[in-house]
Amino acid sequence: MSSSSTVRFEEGFVVNSHGLKLYTCRWVAENHNPKALVFICHGYAMECSISMEGTGMQLAKAGYDVHGIDYEGHGKSSGLQGYISSFDDLVTDCSDYFTSVCEKKENKMKKRYLLGESMGGAVAIKIHRKNPAYWDGAILVAPMCKIADEMRPHPIVINVLQKLCKIIPTWRIIPTQDIIDSAIKNPEWRDVVRNNPYCYKGKPRLRTGHELLMVSLDIEENLDKVSLPFMIVHGGADTVTDSAVSQALYDKAASKDKTFNYTLECGMH
Repeated sequence: MSSSSTVRFEEGFVVNSHGLKLYTCRWVAENHNPKALVFICHGYAMECSISMEGTGMQLAKAGYDVHGIDYEGHGKSSGLQGYISSFDDLVTDCSDYFTSVCEKKENKMKKRYLLGESMGGAVAIKIHRKNPAYWDGAILVAPMCKIADEMRPHPIVINVLQKLCKIIPTWRIIPTQDIIDSAIKNPEWRDVVRNNPYCYKGKPRLRTGHELLMVSLDIEENLDKVSLPFMIVHGGADTVTDSAVSQALYDKAASKDKTFNYTLECGMH
């Protein structure tokens, strides 16, 4: 397909089981029958339409039908910004929407791929685990299989925060390094994210931090349950997600077709 192909961008909303409106978007090349479906799972505090636009455009020009969704509390979706009350509910929202696209008559015979970045890598893995045989493959960019030790508060602090999150779950008091500075090494892209009004920039909310910690522990303990074909791209300079666990995922996953690309640069952007 020519790189000059016109890409059509579509936007919409779906309503989840809790009655919240979730923003959806799509990139697809005009006048071409897409060769496969790609579903984007964005990172924590990020969104799809702006921060994943370059990825969506490139994949669409390469012949893919690309779909994204902003999680509850993220981007243009409803909910308290930066707040994840239940990671399982977030995964269900993505799974339900992605599956609804796959089950459309024109898509039933197309291959289905998940693309997850950072926290979105955890989302993609959990989507796969809900229905292991359904997905044809995944691309995992610096997947959150474990939160790097440098980003985790002291165990005593974690214990206190876990108790507090039952009382003040939405409070932004988790002591951590600036995630944008830690995750994004390219200064120009860092400025783009800081200037994006749909990206959350405050300290992690208590319940959000608890959910991210719990899901990273769950994934780390169940790496052998990953069975779909996948490719991991992870940077050695990544100080947000642990590249050693990406290596462990590659080693322990039941997948027969798997690749691990380790770079010296940070994996995100």
